[in-house]
Amino acid sequence: MMRKFAITFAAGSALALAACQSPAADQVEDQADAQADVIDAQADAMPEGPAKEAMEDKADAVEAQGEAKADAIDSGTMT
Repeated sequence: MMRKFAITFAAGSALALAACQSPAADQVEDQADAQADVIDAQADAMPEGPAKEAMEDKADAVEAQGEAKADAIDSGTMT
């Protein structure tokens, strides 16, 4: 019983630490997410096809770039 608690506590602590970001990193990531949401909404309004898929890919790329910038800010590799 105690071992399960210790494992659960350790896993929860690791997740909590991984989720902690600086306010600047949060802002960068939030802005990228907002941009990605706008692009996704535009893609949703498009008919099925390659253009819609390209817009969805663009939204994914914007979101990934925001996450990468936020990570760089937190790691100190970006000012």
